[in-house]
Amino acid sequence: MLSQNRKSEILQLAQSEGTIRVEDLARRFGVAEQTIRRDLAQLSQSGQLERVHGGAVMSSGLGNLDYMQRRNRNTEGKARIGRECARHIPNGATVFINIGTTTEAVAREMLTHTDLLVVTNSLNTANILAANPNIEIVVAGGSLRRTDGGLLGNLTTQVVDLFKFDFAIISCAGIDNDLDLLDFDFQEVRATKSIIRQSKSVFVVADSSKILRSAPGRIGNLDDADTLFTDAPLPDSLDAKSRGLDTSVIVAGR
Repeated sequence: MLSQNRKSEILQLAQSEGTIRVEDLARRFGVAEQTIRRDLAQLSQSGQLERVHGGAVMSSGLGNLDYMQRRNRNTEGKARIGRECARHIPNGATVFINIGTTTEAVAREMLTHTDLLVVTNSLNTANILAANPNIEIVVAGGSLRRTDGGLLGNLTTQVVDLFKFDFAIISCAGIDNDLDLLDFDFQEVRATKSIIRQSKSVFVVADSSKILRSAPGRIGNLDDADTLFTDAPLPDSLDAKSRGLDTSVIVAGR
């Protein structure tokens, strides 16, 4: 395969799968790992990818991906995260689920739960959970973000402040090298801060494409969460830092 064609396919894989690994790419294309590292270095220099330990992710400089791109990205990893996170939610709990394709994956795995009260500012999540008659659903009002069915604004935070949640299931756009939880939409940052404040236990769900990814808005730090559910081991630098926190890191499927 010509180098340019290979790099084009690498970009497509990064977009669909989230994190791409040198070892996997070398096996897929039948080339040496050093060849793949050179491809990734060139794609990184052009701003199309960001290097992470053992591979690369789509560049955060490209901004937030639209909803359909995010929904179709790393679906297998998100499904594993959804199953593992849902397993930690007991029947009878009061839960907040925020906006995101990974939190939607958790909602799909809660369709056999009973006696739950779920509050959400995601119309997509509310529609998923509506199939379960044993879940009482409260939709936090606000201004509709048409791109992904999210509800945001002052009304959203006012509704959040009416509750005390047993669990919050939150997603974010990125977790950086300082273990800060980040997002692109400042209204979403504000809402998520309120959700964390009103919750006894906080579960962060973030697939591997979010790790070492930047965004301008700071929600808080991983230390504010009780558990991080992800689909691949953290890079060594983040793994060492996370061990100094009281936050558990669960790699779904491992």
